[in-house]
Amino acid sequence: MAAGKLREPTAVKAVLIGVAVAYVAFMLLLPLGAVLTEAFRRGWALWAAAISAPDSRAAIKLTFIVAAISVPLNTVFGIAAAWAISKFDFRGKTALTTLIDLPFSVSPVVSGLVFVLLFGAAGWFGPWLDANGIRIIFALPGLVLATMFVTFPFVARQLIPLMTLQGRAEEEAALTLGASGFQTFWRVTLPNIRFGLLYGVLLCNARAMGEFGAVSVVSGHIRGETNTMPLQVEALYNDYDFVAAFALASLLTLLALVTLGLKSALEWRHRDELAARH
Repeated sequence: MAAGKLREPTAVKAVLIGVAVAYVAFMLLLPLGAVLTEAFRRGWALWAAAISAPDSRAAIKLTFIVAAISVPLNTVFGIAAAWAISKFDFRGKTALTTLIDLPFSVSPVVSGLVFVLLFGAAGWFGPWLDANGIRIIFALPGLVLATMFVTFPFVARQLIPLMTLQGRAEEEAALTLGASGFQTFWRVTLPNIRFGLLYGVLLCNARAMGEFGAVSVVSGHIRGETNTMPLQVEALYNDYDFVAAFALASLLTLLALVTLGLKSALEWRHRDELAARH
């Protein structure tokens, strides 16, 4: 028997594989197939018309703007946090690691309410913001803040175990040979973490585009202004405009499938590179 492999009866393997495939089909493939089927049931013309409606176009544009702001900021934070946690020893390191995971345990709706408490009209900083003509809640800044809160762990959590496993030897050697901090990061650290970084960015972007709970609280549901794609889907569905709702939902589904394809491509590329090294 090959080392590290288990021998199971053929019937047991068939049952386990069948259960796994059936569960995936029921929980993932069936809902996704239903969305795509309903979206294109009445033809491409109605699908395109629903996507190109003014409110839908505004929601699509706003979703990409929010992601384009929040994902790079969380990428910078994730790299900095992972570098600090994996390369240095300092007091409060365990607390910082725990706090990074906080958005995973806090409901997105609660995080949205926190921003309303802080920056809303009756919030802690609301009167000062209003006096200075600054809008955060029910505007783009609030959407970005809420999205950043729920997505900022993704890059950091991908990089921390990877950078911890790699250790500090290569960076210390580069610094000993006279490299600056930036040169060390650009030529030593970044090449070693590029696949983990890209994977974290993909996950962060996917969550940013699909976030509903937190942005729902801070958006005000103003059509054409603060409705992102998930919020616009809900609004259209509540209006019984099912064609438009499923059309916009299918666009989100297609974006998710593209993200999944990029993720798989990165994994295959990473495996090929590891195999070439060994």
